[in-house]
Amino acid sequence: MVENRPLLTLWSHAVLLAGIALVAFPLYITFVASTRTLEEILQVPMPLLPGPHLWENYSQVLSAGTTRGAAAPVGQMMANSLVMALVIAFGKIAISIIASFAFVYFRFPLRGFFFWMIFVTLMLPVEVRIIPTFKVVSDLGMLNSYVGLTLPLIASATATFLFRQFFMTVPDELAEAARVDGAGPMRFFRDVLLPLSKTSMAALFVIQFIYGWNQYLWPLLITSEESMYTAVIGISRMLVGGDSVNEWNLIMAMAMLAMLPPVLVVMFMQRLFVRGLVEAEK
Repeated sequence: MVENRPLLTLWSHAVLLAGIALVAFPLYITFVASTRTLEEILQVPMPLLPGPHLWENYSQVLSAGTTRGAAAPVGQMMANSLVMALVIAFGKIAISIIASFAFVYFRFPLRGFFFWMIFVTLMLPVEVRIIPTFKVVSDLGMLNSYVGLTLPLIASATATFLFRQFFMTVPDELAEAARVDGAGPMRFFRDVLLPLSKTSMAALFVIQFIYGWNQYLWPLLITSEESMYTAVIGISRMLVGGDSVNEWNLIMAMAMLAMLPPVLVVMFMQRLFVRGLVEAEK
């Protein structure tokens, strides 16, 4: 029986609200700064209420970028980030689920060896293999291109492992029933495994979309043209000097815009995301 302790409940809610305020306050300051002029931001103390320049600041960065630092419009940068995030997310899911299907339902020589070789790549951080990867991309002429931004990041040992573990929980009777009904491997994959994997794919899509959207080091290396900058790279390119030189109001506006797509993806797919994680644990 759970005891009703009002003081404990009040304390728990107070700690929770304090934690929320601690996390949300920097975001609120970013939003306030994005609605002010540069002169107002540099005031001491800075105003803590939103200003009247929201539409002016956001429309400027979306259409024309900034007058200092990177001059590419933020709309183009966000489009580049969106393409990168979507291609990486869908590419990782497609490749990983097919690879996991092969590892679980097909018998071929050295099957376990090949799976663990894929899994071992988790021990190699991106920084270890980024120079040879850059050399290959450069030799193939894929610098400053969507292919160069996405293709080297599509393979995912983590997603392959998660799908493999999920497929191993699927009862063998389903595969036997499909075989008795005359269904081939690909039909069993399409009609049975894919519908069962919806929540797992949704959870992985959220994780991989955020992973692709937040990429910084790889786009920094292979993009030198402003037309191919991603949103994260665009924010760093806007920082050109001291506080009096940077257009902090526009930088904060871009930061707020760059946060919107991942937040919206998490909000709209929250239920599927949680279900996918819970079912994957089972």
